[in-house]
Amino acid sequence: MPRAVRRAFRRALPLPPMALFAGAALLPAALLGAGIWLGGGWVLAGLAYMAVLTALLDHLIRLTAPDAPEGAEFPAADVLLVVIGLVHLLTFPLAVRAIAAPGDLPLAARVALFLGFGQFFGQISNPAAHELIHRGRRGLYRLGVAVYATMLNAHHASAHRLVHHRHVATPLDPNSARTGESFYRFLPRAYGGSFRAGLAAESARRQGRPGGLHPYIAYLLAQTGALALGFMLAGWAGMAVWAGLAAYATAQLMLSDYVQHYGLTRRRLPDGRYEPVGDRHSWNAPHWFSSGMMLNAPRHSDHHAHPSRPYPALRLPEPNQAPWLPWSLPVASAVALIPPLWHRRMAHRLARWQTD
Repeated sequence: MPRAVRRAFRRALPLPPMALFAGAALLPAALLGAGIWLGGGWVLAGLAYMAVLTALLDHLIRLTAPDAPEGAEFPAADVLLVVIGLVHLLTFPLAVRAIAAPGDLPLAARVALFLGFGQFFGQISNPAAHELIHRGRRGLYRLGVAVYATMLNAHHASAHRLVHHRHVATPLDPNSARTGESFYRFLPRAYGGSFRAGLAAESARRQGRPGGLHPYIAYLLAQTGALALGFMLAGWAGMAVWAGLAAYATAQLMLSDYVQHYGLTRRRLPDGRYEPVGDRHSWNAPHWFSSGMMLNAPRHSDHHAHPSRPYPALRLPEPNQAPWLPWSLPVASAVALIPPLWHRRMAHRLARWQTD
């Protein structure tokens, strides 16, 4: 990575880290929530926040939040995760009812609510649920599963921890995108493959253990309950909107997986095992605002190195130690939707990390 790129980001952010995380993650929910009752400009403000403002702040103001001191504690970190999780569980059915049920909202406002809430669930609820399933306390883990269940993706709680973290950047991980693979080929392979791999991993863990409900049965029951709630809120239209919002949000999670591991592989050692996971096996992004909004999800290398490390403490490796994306994570995800452009812009960057 050229020195000019490293100099483009100044590691000075005039905000306490938790203030950035809380403000960036919760403001769009407030704007979109106001839009449910007030419509008009509130809906557009929430959608513009998610679709435009984040990218502008990232790319026009070149700041990077500094790394937290090693061993720093953030007692409010889990509190914010709980707040986001509860906000998600409240706003998902409210959004479904506002979009699908008869009412005074015009069609354009309903479409804007669908797009705005879909991006909120995809880019903020997903990272929060991801953090929750990595926390050690059972209540936090179950809240994360509940958030994923509303998005009809509860199996991610098993597949992510038991498969992705173990096999990332190898052919054994369905959620590691291959060189030259488009997102549209990756998506069905990753979703179906992670479902099957997570099921196999959970079943293997249960061998020799006493009864109890298989996690996948619990996942399917929770997801059925979510769709039933959609039906109770607005009939078949409510169920369809619920499924649509869930698909939209989950596709964004899959986009993040695609972008953050695209083409990166671990070497196979002479004994048949793969080299340990290192910084070079995840794409990172230094951009301050989307990192705050997505709870430091773009600092992906450090998360794989320290899965239990709380999100405010995740560190950003230097661009000569780990691959950096040329855009913020949300923008990179948008570029990945255009495969020729994505492959052309990523080819030479990827080659460096495949040949070192």
